[in-house]
Amino acid sequence: MNYLKNFHPFDLHFKKHCEEGKLPNYVVIEQRYFDLLSVPANDDHPSHDVSEGQKFVKEVYEALRSSPQWKEMLLVITYDEHGGFYDHVPTPTTGVPSPDDIVGPEPYHFKFDRLGVRVPTFFVSPWIEPGTGKSSESPLLFSFNLCYLDHVCMVMEFAVIHRPLGPYPTSEFEHSSIPATVKKIFNLKEFLTKRDAWAATFEGVINRKNPRVDCPVTLPEPVKMRPTEAKETAKLSDFQKELVQMAAVLNGDHKSDMYPHKLVEKMTVAQAAKYVNGAFNKFCDECQRGGIHESEIVELGKQVERPEGRSFIYKFFKCLVCHD
Repeated sequence: MNYLKNFHPFDLHFKKHCEEGKLPNYVVIEQRYFDLLSVPANDDHPSHDVSEGQKFVKEVYEALRSSPQWKEMLLVITYDEHGGFYDHVPTPTTGVPSPDDIVGPEPYHFKFDRLGVRVPTFFVSPWIEPGTGKSSESPLLFSFNLCYLDHVCMVMEFAVIHRPLGPYPTSEFEHSSIPATVKKIFNLKEFLTKRDAWAATFEGVINRKNPRVDCPVTLPEPVKMRPTEAKETAKLSDFQKELVQMAAVLNGDHKSDMYPHKLVEKMTVAQAAKYVNGAFNKFCDECQRGGIHESEIVELGKQVERPEGRSFIYKFFKCLVCHD
């Protein structure tokens, strides 16, 4: 419950906070993962229209660019997959620490002690010098500079970033570089795992003494790529099934006989989107009605021993959500 108030709708709150200059120091923006006719998915997963994903990037950038906080920002755009493209660079397999020493199940017993294929990551900021790191022979990350040419054509200048110099000899730029850099910038006390303690940080891309003033206010409109509309009656992908199964933990359905596989095996995309949204809303509403303290870990459908002397509404909520 402690972090529930930190979740906000993108269209309503994020853009409003940008406009008012009220963004917090660190923001994570999630995409739409269910492809609906009214609100198409914009997560770039197959078979979703990738132009919707590019529209999403455009929306985020333009909201940030128009914010009074723009001159204080670094936008990081990254992906969790490489898109299936061939990569000639071998994946690192030595000197990579397991985050928490957890070993995967049989038959592979995967130790999480290697990295996967490279993924693109873009840095967008008025504090990045054009051509940053352009001479690197081993590109892993990209800085991304935007400027107008004669107010007509968009010039996109890409520059690759050198391999890291630490903190360990085998350190690499990877997804854990994000929390590692956040820890370093904000002087946080501890790392999350051994992996982000090992990962390289990228604060070095901020290399100007003064912010640039030539960043475009708007970006070109992406061209629609998919000729067909969203298929709301389609079966769920494995990833979408996992989203539904996670949502089931919020509303207590993980205690039912349907969980995990029967719950999702006949669901359509439209049904899954409705289920996930409903599970989250139910969790929020019932916790608020029950007077749950912010510091508590809440699991609907599970009996929890609590101190006596709580309010009537709290005791009523306890009976409502706990049915073991």
